[in-house]
Amino acid sequence: MVAPPNPSVYRTRAYRTRQRVLIALAAVGLVLVGYLIGRWQDTPAAPAAAPAPVSSASSPAAQPASETPTSAPPEPTVYSKLEAENATLNGIDPQDTEDEGGGKNVGWIANGDSMRFDNVDFGPVPATKLDVRVASEAEDGRMDVRLDAPDATPVGTLRVTRTGGWQSWRTDEVTLTPVTGTHTVYLTFARDDGGDFLNINWLLFVH
Repeated sequence: MVAPPNPSVYRTRAYRTRQRVLIALAAVGLVLVGYLIGRWQDTPAAPAAAPAPVSSASSPAAQPASETPTSAPPEPTVYSKLEAENATLNGIDPQDTEDEGGGKNVGWIANGDSMRFDNVDFGPVPATKLDVRVASEAEDGRMDVRLDAPDATPVGTLRVTRTGGWQSWRTDEVTLTPVTGTHTVYLTFARDDGGDFLNINWLLFVH
């Protein structure tokens, strides 16, 4: 007669079976956890939030052109009268004048004579005219206005006409090529003959 199996044997086998199942499940769980961790690491990070746009009102470059500061226009120079007797004279002599205000004028101006005024400051706003206080008993002849050299190209010319006498004074106007900066001013005189033809009291540049 065969003896029945010992119950403890079945219990031992069942225990080992459960152990193996649990170990297998644990291994599967570890594999699954590793897989999930790998997928999580491979997931792209969420894009960074874009920086907030800068308001155009706060940008200096966005300011309206009308608000851009501009430099003030230059102030015109206030010119003083140039008294003729204060010039450096070549072939010309001073004399007492009968013009208003008294003082002296220069006279006996003839062909080839000249006058020079040094360091005349015209400033940044151009001078465009020259007022000349003249007297003459002669007709014809001219006065040329030159800068920095007695033979420079004239920037203006006065045609001499009779005023009614050597002490009959009149203010004549000479149109100039616009002049700025500081210059030596030469007045040169020319006439076809050698006779005296002009007296001058003063000069005044005008804008």
